[in-house]
Amino acid sequence: MNSYYKDFLIRNWQKSDRTKAAAVIGYVLSEYGLGWEPKGADRDVLEVEDFYLATGGEFWVIEHQSQIVGTGAYYPVKRGEKAVEIRKMYLLSSVRGLGLGKYLLQQLETAIAFRGFQQIWIETASVLVEAVKLYENNGYLPATGVETARCDRVYVKYL
Repeated sequence: MNSYYKDFLIRNWQKSDRTKAAAVIGYVLSEYGLGWEPKGADRDVLEVEDFYLATGGEFWVIEHQSQIVGTGAYYPVKRGEKAVEIRKMYLLSSVRGLGLGKYLLQQLETAIAFRGFQQIWIETASVLVEAVKLYENNGYLPATGVETARCDRVYVKYL
């Protein structure tokens, strides 16, 4: 993946991104009063190779002026037929409200469809108001079966 949105570069994660991507996610979580869980819900960020790359998923970072300002990822799940879960879709507050989140979501959906998946699942927390609005405005339907402790919402989209 190498895509541009305005002057933002969306690219594949590299090993050298591990600490910086984790820091972005941890910072965004803290903005909303949510905790960083390196041994729980956020373990996948520290083990991208195992959780994403080895399972047929992808993990992307968003750069602006050579700084990581966001992340987005997905990996296959057993929730449904040919299903994936979009995970770790976070943007620093300084780059929110520019249409970048919507563009990132569309790029993830395009990559997911290209790989033949048919369902996209997303878990989120109600306090992530912008994320909830983004998913609901882009065809994601409320579902049941939240699996992540800090989340209280789950959505599905059928491709």
